[in-house]
Amino acid sequence: MVFVRVCPFPPRRGLALAFALLAASVVSCFADPLLFPVKATPYDNQMARIRPILTSLNSTGGQNLSLAVVNHWIEDLRSIPYVFSTQWMTPAEVERAPAADCKGKSVLLYQLMCGQGATNVRLVIGKRAPASLLTHTWVEWTTRSATYVLDPTINRSACSIRQIPSNSYIPYYVYAGAQKYRATEPVNLYAGLSHTSDELLVAER
Repeated sequence: MVFVRVCPFPPRRGLALAFALLAASVVSCFADPLLFPVKATPYDNQMARIRPILTSLNSTGGQNLSLAVVNHWIEDLRSIPYVFSTQWMTPAEVERAPAADCKGKSVLLYQLMCGQGATNVRLVIGKRAPASLLTHTWVEWTTRSATYVLDPTINRSACSIRQIPSNSYIPYYVYAGAQKYRATEPVNLYAGLSHTSDELLVAER
């Protein structure tokens, strides 16, 4: 994933040119989804009971957690029977409950990882497959060597994001500590920027 901060430009012509250049560079340089900081997401009310867990576990310590340990946690969480829950379960509730869904399992994995000093850990809401009717929740972890998709509901171990088909695990919203992001594909950003730059140029004529 690529984190993006958009800054305003002065004149209209310069703005149109900047948009066009940015769109071209985004499409040519980035294959990963782009993350734009947002103040709120459609899931905020639902996630109110687990927000303190996310924000209090924004680890800034050293990243000494091994992939083998993470895979062990994923395997343990995957063994918990799946039952959908309308509300977000806390890690303590998941540990006590006989079953849990993708939301509860992912939040518990997030807590375990950050509690052991892992950094660059993100909770993600999106779609696992194009034909999926419902959203899915998983964890992503960026290390020095790779970015991994950690799905304790479906997969038995961590999967490098480079090994996952581009139409799988599509993020909609991402949460990292107190930060919230809206994800978008580079091709969608290109279309939006191109349309904006065209409108600005037409307005000047």
